[in-house]
Amino acid sequence: MKALVFEGPGRKSLRDVPTPQLQHPHDAIVRITHTTICGTDLHILKGDVPEVTSGRVLGHEGVGEIVSVGPAVSRFKPRDSVIISCITSCGACGYCRRGMFSHCDDGGWQLGHTIDGTQAEFVRIPHADNSLHPAAPSADKESLVLLSDVLPTAYECGVLSGCIRPGNTVAVIGAGPIGLGVLLTAKLFSPAQLIAVDTDATRLERAHAFGATMLVDSEPDGAAEAILEATNRRGVDVAVEAVGIPATFELCQNIIAPGGHIANIGVHGKPATLHLERLWAANITLTTRLVDTLATPELLAAVIRNSLNPARMITHRFALANLLDAYDTFSTPQKSNALKMLITA
Repeated sequence: MKALVFEGPGRKSLRDVPTPQLQHPHDAIVRITHTTICGTDLHILKGDVPEVTSGRVLGHEGVGEIVSVGPAVSRFKPRDSVIISCITSCGACGYCRRGMFSHCDDGGWQLGHTIDGTQAEFVRIPHADNSLHPAAPSADKESLVLLSDVLPTAYECGVLSGCIRPGNTVAVIGAGPIGLGVLLTAKLFSPAQLIAVDTDATRLERAHAFGATMLVDSEPDGAAEAILEATNRRGVDVAVEAVGIPATFELCQNIIAPGGHIANIGVHGKPATLHLERLWAANITLTTRLVDTLATPELLAAVIRNSLNPARMITHRFALANLLDAYDTFSTPQKSNALKMLITA
């Protein structure tokens, strides 16, 4: 089968590899119909994730059709349409029983990380009963593929962890796919104001289309002053960090109101300063977490009833045979204005 293979830092290829086979009773083999590329894949290609070894098939998002299942799989059968969760979970270990699927003793982030992933014609899914979600064959596959990772991440790590409530003023720092996912799902809780912050005018235009009521096109220092001025110096009830650099984490601390929530989603590769000398008496809640995909069924129901349309994030479409071109496009967003790639078999 064709697959996108990591060959060491800075190197990748689209080539033939063996088709995966069932290895354990709880496995399923899924034929991929739709997949996409994540910013994490670019980190892997840069060599930032040393656990990913040469020869690994990348990708952890996808929609497909089950080809075969192991004898311990009870929820799915061949020809079922499924959403592949970016998180593999056994459903039985201590972490899974606490709802922390991301820390599953025999799972977590495996696809495209420690086992072969979804940027291929077929993929093996361990613990299929708890790591796949049924998808009606008639449902919009372009929306469903975004339920693998980006929308659950935005919703769980930003909206739910940030405890967004009706009437809140919310600032979303970063208008990439995750930030847009926060804007899209935050509206389910009727905040009074949604402020989007970015330095890219095109992404801010998209943020406006996704529900932002105020756009701040500025570096962090200027953004802080603009937000404080717009909130009568009070600050925001919820600040969602969706970039992952020290300056944007600092911005969240500079604009949060007493009693507010800072929800960190961004992947930080460098230390960031926590200003406890200012925040300790302000009743600030700071949350960090990995996505657990517990909310995927809830988000799927919202997509089916047309309350959410995450397919609006898709800016480019490619066939699997042109996946290398898709990577080139995705890795140069300043030139391509790329957000999410849709890759079809």
